[in-house]
Amino acid sequence: MLRAHKIALDPNNKQKTHLSKCAGASRFAYNWALAEWNAMHEARKEDPSLKRPGQGLLRRKLNATKRERFPWMLEVTKCAPQEAIIDLGRAFSNFFEGLANHPTFKKKGINDSFRISSGFFTIEGKTLAIPHIGSLRMREELRYQGARQVSVTISRRADRWHASILCELPDTAAEASLGPPPGERKTVGIDAGVSAYVASDGTAYKTPRAYRKAERKLARAQKSESRKKKGSKNRKKQGRKVARQHARVYYSRNDFTHKMTTDAVAGADVIVIEDLNVKGMLGNRRLSKSIADASFGEFRIQLAYKAEAAGKTLVIADRHYPSSKLCSACGAKAKLLTLGMREWECEGCGARHDRDLNAATNLKRYAESSPASACGEFNASAMPAKAGPGQAASVKQEPNSKPTDV
Repeated sequence: MLRAHKIALDPNNKQKTHLSKCAGASRFAYNWALAEWNAMHEARKEDPSLKRPGQGLLRRKLNATKRERFPWMLEVTKCAPQEAIIDLGRAFSNFFEGLANHPTFKKKGINDSFRISSGFFTIEGKTLAIPHIGSLRMREELRYQGARQVSVTISRRADRWHASILCELPDTAAEASLGPPPGERKTVGIDAGVSAYVASDGTAYKTPRAYRKAERKLARAQKSESRKKKGSKNRKKQGRKVARQHARVYYSRNDFTHKMTTDAVAGADVIVIEDLNVKGMLGNRRLSKSIADASFGEFRIQLAYKAEAAGKTLVIADRHYPSSKLCSACGAKAKLLTLGMREWECEGCGARHDRDLNAATNLKRYAESSPASACGEFNASAMPAKAGPGQAASVKQEPNSKPTDV
């Protein structure tokens, strides 16, 4: 089981410059390899006997020519360009399988990052040592002590650098999933809302509304940036201020989602959520900002992998299940229930319901009445795991390497 721990770094100015060089070398290698891939693909259309493009072939081609064409690339760790080309190969694999769009060229300053594979970095306490840079200070120690360290991805958000350390942990989900028998398991339904996530036991997790609270500050900062001359130092300086404000929104939202999902997984054996059409909901021009601010998609992603790690069961209710319209007391379905009606009264039994709590209660009963969930069919540990980044074969680094296909 692969798990990553993301830790903030405290590099000095010299180290920041070198980290930027590594990210630039990674971006350049990715774009160079993408251009070569496209050129080789076009050439094969005219002459099918030519070799098919692949990440292994492009890595060897770069190693054979970089000392003459790109000597500046030797100033950074060799993992930065090599891992970037491996990522390109994985991107094309996802494209051919219909899982993603065609890879596009990367731009400077957008998602700057690079990865270092195992064997080329060491971690001791709060220190991360990587080639050509030396020791980087980390804000905290690695959470997974004693685990095999697969790779470290160093990325920048605004003006802050982070290290995401991927570790391989023993798979204990199967043992944890034995847990209590189905009749004794605690089931909790969670209704996702714009203002709060409400659980069937009455717990309400109020969303921080991070973007809405920062919207005025962001508007002023962006207006100030737009009024400065393009290409000037003042415009770049103001752009960094805008990026920092966006980063604060991200940190606040992510902190809330992590705390909420951790608490939900720890307090229940079976968790039930709705299969929301988030992309379709974002088409509502009146609610799109608030829906995006509530992080419905990230909520489901975190809940899925945390439930899998803890051996808990995650049940996804059918997208068309009317959790809000059903009366949790008698089961009658309301004929009309608009978004503005936060409370409603059942015409069948006269019970009065809070809209969100009623939906969460119905989601809980959805799992309890489902024979599949009782048998553990939707156990998160049994769900197909997303493929993680594997360790690609090493490539000869000497300048006389001949580019040959795999």
